Amino acid sequence: MKLLIIGHGRHGKDTVAAMLKEEFGLTHLASSEASSTIFVFDALKEKYGYTTVEDCFNDRANHRAEWYDLICEYNADDQARLAKDIVKRANVYVGMRSQAELDACIEQGVFDAIIGVVDPRKPFEDKASMSIAVEKYADLTIYNDGTLDDLRKNVIVAYQYILEELIKK
Repeated sequence: MKLLIIGHGRHGKDTVAAMLKEEFGLTHLASSEASSTIFVFDALKEKYGYTTVEDCFNDRANHRAEWYDLICEYNADDQARLAKDIVKRANVYVGMRSQAELDACIEQGVFDAIIGVVDPRKPFEDKASMSIAVEKYADLTIYNDGTLDDLRKNVIVAYQYILEELIKK
């Protein structure tokens, strides 16, 4: 199964992915993690003095728009390039932020389902670093507005729904 989790920064995407791993054994890889290893570290190491991929990855929140631009550049010839690289390595891609990338992935059938994660208590990112309207493009949206136990229950229900829908296809 190939899933995409979308949502704004700090809304709980990585937590949902971790729960999918704990509950169902799905592997996941975040766009930031994959990008830092594949190309972002090399692009930014001299500018910011990073000595390791981990340094670069851990500083990503301070340069979201720059990361967004680098991912767009990586995907210039095929907007689904990074997504296809990620789903070769993991079941779940966490954190796509480009509408053009999402459109290409939908057109190319890269994912079986798209899960949106929204925490109404948290702000949305600027469109310079997140151009996807989460609730418009998600096949289903998980609202992260309660406890961790509430979120886990929502993740389990969402995954069961996805399985049922895939069986119908």
